[in-house]
Amino acid sequence: MNTKKSLLAISSIMAVLAILMVPNTAVAEINQNIITVTPINEKVSLETTITTLIVPENNTLPWGTVYGAAADVAERYPVIIQFYKGDDPVHVAQVDTKGDGSFEYQFRVRNLDHETGKFTDIFYGEYLVKIFKVIPNSNTTV
Repeated sequence: MNTKKSLLAISSIMAVLAILMVPNTAVAEINQNIITVTPINEKVSLETTITTLIVPENNTLPWGTVYGAAADVAERYPVIIQFYKGDDPVHVAQVDTKGDGSFEYQFRVRNLDHETGKFTDIFYGEYLVKIFKVIPNSNTTV
């Protein structure tokens, strides 16, 4: 019985590692970010990040991810993420930040119809992604 448990544990670990090694093909181009900061009041400002998300036509993975690194964010304000195809809004999300100021939003890129066995692409092609985050003011003269 211990041999079965050990074998099951090892195979589970290998499966998790294999999944982690597969790259997600829905990628936001981080080197093309446009970041603007607009003061709201004397304590906080709105940071807007605009980036591009590219989902290739041959994508086989079901999930895409938008995430941000640890940063100084104002407490109690969620991050708003908007997806645009051209000028048309196609998806909006609201996520809370973690204790270190980072955030992550996972979304479906493909769906599987269990009755027919066919996949449906929800996202494909190029999208403009706008990320809105409330941050504390670093300039006290605002």
